[in-house]
Amino acid sequence: MLYFYTVKVLYFILTFLIFVQLNTTAQTIGTPESTTQLKFIKTYPNPATTEVTLAFQKGYNRFYSIQILNSIGKKMYQAKSLPSSFSIDLKSEKFYRGIYIYQLLDKNGLVIESGKILVVN
Repeated sequence: MLYFYTVKVLYFILTFLIFVQLNTTAQTIGTPESTTQLKFIKTYPNPATTEVTLAFQKGYNRFYSIQILNSIGKKMYQAKSLPSSFSIDLKSEKFYRGIYIYQLLDKNGLVIESGKILVVN
């Protein structure tokens, strides 16, 4: 009986150690860029009700453009030659409740950054 109890305890300890090891490994998998990368654009307030502001945090370039897509991929807003900070009036642009994706594009049309904007009006 003591042998059976000892095996159960060892099995529990080994299972626990394997779980801890897998959990630690899962947290460290990924590229270093994904954990230390700063975003170009800060959106606030997010979730937004009537207006959302998009402001450059770093790397401002006046040749960037931005587009905002709805959840099915329809282009809802586009702006070229961006200032360092600008606001979008959600009501006049016909943004309804939902999740929108913004994409920051360089002068060649390549996506530099994308993010989500939640509208709760």
